[in-house]
Amino acid sequence: MTELTRKRPEYRNINAFKDLTTYRLPAAGWVSILHRASGALMFLLLPLIVWLFDTSVSSEISFEQFSAAFSVGLGFVPGWLFKLVVLALIWAYLHHLIAGLRHLYMDAFHAVSKGFGKSSAIATLAISIALTLLLGAKLFGAY
Repeated sequence: MTELTRKRPEYRNINAFKDLTTYRLPAAGWVSILHRASGALMFLLLPLIVWLFDTSVSSEISFEQFSAAFSVGLGFVPGWLFKLVVLALIWAYLHHLIAGLRHLYMDAFHAVSKGFGKSSAIATLAISIALTLLLGAKLFGAY
């Protein structure tokens, strides 16, 4: 078969329900998406962060209210759900920080290669999840 008669590749639109479920995103892609998601989560929970900080440092009475939010709850939100939201915030902060440091390192030292991208992405995921589990255990009273 000559080069002129060879069949050319066919490009088509993807079917989101069929094709996206079979697509395997590389680790660097997951870190990139989660970096954006963690930044959005921190931005959306910024009023909660400000309230947590203000309540924890204003006075002894407000600190007791802060502590009670984690054990008894706050309003209609039970304490365990409040802890889960704070745990999600802890993950968002840790992941965003570690992924940001990864990007700064790659920018500063021109460490842009497929191998380094994969290994640093896996390290980012592992470190952020491990630290989140460690701090989550402390939050839920394991130690």
